[in-house]
Amino acid sequence: MPSDLSRNRSGLIQRALIGLSILLGSFAVHAQTNSSWPRETIRIVVSFTPGGAPDTLARVLAEDWQKTLGVPILVDNRPGHGGNIGADLVAKSNPDGYTLLIGTVGIHAINGALYEKLPYDPIADFTPISFLASTPNVLIVNKQLGVQSLKELITLAKSKPNELTFGSSGTGTSIHMSGELFKDLAGVQIRHIPYKGRAQSLPDLVSGRISMLFDNLASAQPLIRANEVIALGVTTLKRSPSAPDIPTLAEQGLRGFEAVSWFSLMAPAKLPKEIQARLNQLTVQTLSKPEIRSRLSNGGLDPNPGSPEELSRYIQQEASKWRKIVQQSGARAE
Repeated sequence: MPSDLSRNRSGLIQRALIGLSILLGSFAVHAQTNSSWPRETIRIVVSFTPGGAPDTLARVLAEDWQKTLGVPILVDNRPGHGGNIGADLVAKSNPDGYTLLIGTVGIHAINGALYEKLPYDPIADFTPISFLASTPNVLIVNKQLGVQSLKELITLAKSKPNELTFGSSGTGTSIHMSGELFKDLAGVQIRHIPYKGRAQSLPDLVSGRISMLFDNLASAQPLIRANEVIALGVTTLKRSPSAPDIPTLAEQGLRGFEAVSWFSLMAPAKLPKEIQARLNQLTVQTLSKPEIRSRLSNGGLDPNPGSPEELSRYIQQEASKWRKIVQQSGARAE
């Protein structure tokens, strides 16, 4: 018969083996769950209407990933409230890699300062995946306004305080804040008319119901090339390679005017590291393909994917920058 010591030792070993078996089993299940991703439809939420730069990027990713992964990729447009509706939906979704968001400068860097209260935290409630692309904004006016230059527009606006209007694709977007920055630097009073998205604002601009609009250059170029609107200037400090004939607002007298629209891929907070890494790998692979880079560049977008850590640092920098601009402009969301 075994001694008490032997029995105790045997019992300890047995319990240790059982505990180890359970632990290894949980690791195996966790690894199996993540290694088998994706097994079902992936949804990419776009917080704006179809046709704009965020929607374009989502569809480029969806098209390429569907070929690579062999599962359906759904682009889900959820416009409204300056991007907050779609962002809130993703923030409250399961962090399993099946619900993603096209992040924007408005959602992650502006809205936190502009809105008194948000239903989500623009930074803490999301897992960064990768920077996607950026594009200048461009100031466009309707042809019936009778101006051909930035100087003429400012002169007209000063002669008619609060009579001219500028539209945006939603309160808190970089489009809206470009208009607020323009008001401040040009010393003019123009009224803001927010829309749910560019699909609603552009027809009103072309018809003359609103006077002017800041839009992503990537989205506005078809109208500019068709001569349906007049482009007065881009919002970067240097001219855009995709539209070198359009001067910057800064070089026309609005010194320091800079407002870039950028886009990222985000997931809900607490996304497993393995899925985060896989999504980052997929994104970098897609946006590094020459044919896709050329397609986006021709549309006015500058693709520049990177690591989650780089994106996280950039968002922090942008949030600090735009917080100061929002405070200086006095803008507040309704």
